[in-house]
Amino acid sequence: MSQYTIGIDLGGTNIKAAIFNKEFKMVVEKNVQTEAIKGPTHVLNRMKETIIEMLQTSNLSQSDIRCMGMGIPGLLNPDEGLSIFSPNFPGWENIHVVNEMENTFGIPTFIDNDVRVNLYGEWRFGSGIGFDNVVLITLGTGLGSGIVSAGNVLYGKTSSAGEIGHMNMYREGRPCKCGSSGCLGRYVSAVGMVNTFIERLNDGHKSIIQEWVQQDQSQITAKMISDAYDLGDQVAMEVMHETGRILGFGLSNVINLYNPEMIIVGGGMSAAGDRLLDVVRETTAKHALKLSNEACKIQEAQLGGKAGMIGAAVYASERLTKKLSNRIEIES
Repeated sequence: MSQYTIGIDLGGTNIKAAIFNKEFKMVVEKNVQTEAIKGPTHVLNRMKETIIEMLQTSNLSQSDIRCMGMGIPGLLNPDEGLSIFSPNFPGWENIHVVNEMENTFGIPTFIDNDVRVNLYGEWRFGSGIGFDNVVLITLGTGLGSGIVSAGNVLYGKTSSAGEIGHMNMYREGRPCKCGSSGCLGRYVSAVGMVNTFIERLNDGHKSIIQEWVQQDQSQITAKMISDAYDLGDQVAMEVMHETGRILGFGLSNVINLYNPEMIIVGGGMSAAGDRLLDVVRETTAKHALKLSNEACKIQEAQLGGKAGMIGAAVYASERLTKKLSNRIEIES
């Protein structure tokens, strides 16, 4: 009986893939460069080659694999298995990922948004264990999010539910790729915090980071701001706290809207930890509904870069179980 599941997290830089046993313990893991610039066909072939290599390494055959899940960035239709558009993948439009994989391997395959598969991972095996009302936000280049309400992951009509990063915080703020401006993600992502920092420098403020990058502002990173914060750099501390306040106001809205028990903060910028989250918690305590805020914990993600792989495997397993259950009901 097939008892293994493949989970793949497709990123703009790396493809993270793993095979899991029926308890979702990792059997083999493989990370390879995506090479997205070479086009969709090349990326699909990279994923296929990675799957083949993992099967060979683990001495498993395709018939040993129960199902396969994939987290794909961008807009998609999970029910159709169609990746509609992914902004960091040149030429990536209307790619039927499920057909590609099932035609090659004959393994039931399911896709979902990359942030939602991270949500599945943290919900089932990370910070969200035991909670039925969870919000995950990932702070990286932008702000991604996924929502569990009353034990169900929210999708919405176009599988776009929970776009917290595009919550308008300023009527006429920084322009966003979504076509609007003032979106939360333009301020609290790693890129957003760096932009805030650069704005302070351009206003004449001085920071130790200017010496680190030899006045080349393009080299400034969110990690540098965290490091400078630890050294007592005034500009770094002000920018970190300002970022935390803006995120706190955004999450106050999230708490009021969704009434979660847990907000999990993941992504590269979550490494800032309590430097950022202490101010976030202080802000929600003042501005979210008191009863809702007191019932909600805000904490870092636990699984790091493995959340997407684990979550994709869990998601695929649950989708297949539901699909088979529905088939039995129809046949009976």
